[in-house]
Amino acid sequence: MSEFGSSAVQRELRLSRVVRLAFLRRLLRLLWRHVMACSSGSVTTAVFAATNCDQTHRYNRLREDDEEAIPIAAAMDSPRPLSPPLRSTAAEQDSDDLVSLKVSLLGDCRIGKTTFMVKYVGEEEENRGLHMNGLNLMDKVFFVRGVRIAFSIWDVGGDGRFLSHIPLACKDAAAILIMFDLTNRSSLRNTTNWYRRARRWNKTGIPILVGTKFDDFVQLPFDMQWTIVNEARVYARVMKATLFFSSTTHNINVNKIFKFITAKLFNLSWSIERNLTVGEPIIDF
Repeated sequence: MSEFGSSAVQRELRLSRVVRLAFLRRLLRLLWRHVMACSSGSVTTAVFAATNCDQTHRYNRLREDDEEAIPIAAAMDSPRPLSPPLRSTAAEQDSDDLVSLKVSLLGDCRIGKTTFMVKYVGEEEENRGLHMNGLNLMDKVFFVRGVRIAFSIWDVGGDGRFLSHIPLACKDAAAILIMFDLTNRSSLRNTTNWYRRARRWNKTGIPILVGTKFDDFVQLPFDMQWTIVNEARVYARVMKATLFFSSTTHNINVNKIFKFITAKLFNLSWSIERNLTVGEPIIDF
């Protein structure tokens, strides 16, 4: 092997080790919190069926009285500010249950995945995230009736050089967002490849097909919009995925997608309305 090739392999190995260490640190923190919560007799915890990604994740429902009392949309629209887990005290960590949900973002380059993630987590959390070559990790933590829920969002670069990050990003993910640019039909066609890659490592995560840049999409001729809407619906049906059109510029369906994931995982009484009107942000399931 040439000297250049050897150094490239060494850099890739170092990067892989750093990513795995970061993941293990988060996993150990999560396990510690659950051990402490169980020992104190906590009521609501997250239960994993198994560590094997081929088996289904199960989560206990929130208390029945909470489910009626809390409109989840309102609870998640204005999340309570929270210090990042690394800076919180041990007492704060032990006083609340923490349910950690991993979400993976996959799709081509320059379709707005990272912008979408930053829009959801906020700029402050973006600065605390872990940014690596071809992989971004950011957290969003909020409260729903005394239970802390943390989305750990893994954004994989769309360049072919970063396909090696897919196994790490997709394993044990509760939801997988397959994303495309609504103004770029080739990025929609490529979603089938991203979906197949994701399913190699995770067969149970909730699949969601997300079209980005809806604000640019509505500037296209109506007949082109109609064609793209119908194509996207076909792709979503093949993936058995819920379809959302979104815009980070106008914050359209960004928060709603994560509300949908939470409601789906915890069987919360919150539902979305189907919208198939061309020219409006599509929601299809």
